[in-house]
Parts: sequence; C-alpha cells; structure tokens
Amino acid sequence: MTSPILLLSDLHLPDAPSPLRERFLEFLTGPARQAQAVYLLGDLFEVWVGDAEGLLAYADEARALRALHDAGVSVAFMAGNRDFLLGSAFAEVAGLRRLVDPIVVNLAGTPTLLSHGDSWCTDDIGYQRWRRFSRNPLAQAIFRRLPARWRQAIGGTARQRSKVDKRAKPAEIMDVNADAITTAFAQSGVRRIIHGHTHRPADHLDAAGRERIVLADWRPDHCEYLQVDDDGLRRVVLPSSGSTRARE
Repeated sequence: MTSPILLLSDLHLPDAPSPLRERFLEFLTGPARQAQAVYLLGDLFEVWVGDAEGLLAYADEARALRALHDAGVSVAFMAGNRDFLLGSAFAEVAGLRRLVDPIVVNLAGTPTLLSHGDSWCTDDIGYQRWRRFSRNPLAQAIFRRLPARWRQAIGGTARQRSKVDKRAKPAEIMDVNADAITTAFAQSGVRRIIHGHTHRPADHLDAAGRERIVLADWRPDHCEYLQVDDDGLRRVVLPSSGSTRARE
C-alpha cells in the first residue's frame, strides 16, 4: 500500500503561543512523517502581514515544515483569505510548494479539484469585492512597502472587522454557492472537490454522484485532517495526546 496523502485547512494559527500551534507541530512530527504528501489548503495562519514578520513569529513551524520536506514528504501550500500574502521567502525556508487556487491533482487515482473555497462564496458580495482588491498585485505591492507597524495595525483591524462582519451576516451567504460549485465541476471535469474556508465540515454527494468534501477548521479540542489512500477517504482526529484516531 502506498503512503497516504493528508489534507487540512483553516488552522488559523495565532502569532502567540497556542494549543493549536502545539497540535500542528505534533501533526508535522507524527502522522505527516508517514505521508507521501501534505496539502495545506489555506488559512494555516490567522493573519499574515509579511514574510519577515512571519519567519520570526512562526520560526518553529517553519523549521518543522522544512524538516518534513527534507524527510521526503511533499508539502504544498495554497493561500487562504487570512494568509494570501505569504510569499516566496517563507515558502523557500519552510520547503513549501505554492499552489494556485483552484488546482486539479491526482489523489490516489482520482482527479480532484482542490481549493481554499472562498472564491465560491459568491453570495457574499462584500467579501468578494474585498477579495478582488486584496488579490490585486499592485495593492499587494503597495502593502508590502508599508512600515511593519502599519502593516500589523492594518492586519489587526482587518481581522477584527472580519469577526464583526461574520456575526452580522446571514450564515447562508458565507457558504459556497451551489451554482459556483456546479460551474467548478463542469470547468474542471472532475467528480470530486475538496475545500475548506466555510468551517462547515461535511461530505456532500450530489444527484450526479459527484463528491464535495469540506475540510474541518481546527479548534483546541478538535484538530482534524483528511487522509486519502488506496482504501479511500477518512477523517482523522489528532487528540492532545499526540496519538491519532479515525473519527466515527
């Protein structure tokens, strides 16, 4: 049997000591070492204002990711709505292969469309407007040239505003749009999509038999990843003890 492929997203690791960061390091030194590849599908970090600051704040994670890469495990990173500014400097130090969003990959013989998922939340018009602006190369270049303290202040303000907006918006508009998913299936030609972002972990099967797997967000008491191997798909929980168990 070939080694498994592991997928996870929405860890939202803070830039301060946290149980989430401890669990992630356990994952990198534990289950990930037995994998052939690990896919990090966005929002690995809670906020990202620049690679220089990130390399200082997340030095332990960068070292552990590099060690995993050096051990022969392919580690791929896809930007999310929190860490879309993560650049080549951090990726090189951590041994990350950056992915475009979305992208089709072969997972245990099945072509699968991977995405963070936020681009499919098309009912949230305000967020999509912000997404288009924040992904603009010119806007990003200007932001990166600002003094570090300005970037940190802007990042903190954006994070707080996001929390307020989530509480004020109807829950349904922050989920993926059904038509957007149908279009993604049609354009990619796949029969399976895996994404995160919505914090609504579920396994969906449509009338045409196409799968949509939504990854779980990480919480101190529940850290979950998706394992793909010759036996199929299964969700695995990483308990605080450092051992793993399949979710029932």
